[in-house]
Amino acid sequence: MAKPNYSYEKRQKELAKERKKQEKLQRKANKPGSTQMHGEDSGSATPPDADTASNTAPTSGS
Repeated sequence: MAKPNYSYEKRQKELAKERKKQEKLQRKANKPGSTQMHGEDSGSATPPDADTASNTAPTSGS
């Protein structure tokens, strides 16, 4: 009976994972400006909401 080649199987899994990762990155790169807009919106939208809520609560309580 033949002995299983675990190194080959592992390498094939790694190659498949790398291929999948590259495809995902390419899909993201092909989207028209969604990554840039998403990053800007997320970064600037969160702090004003948090600041507004924090500033409003103490003012209302006083």
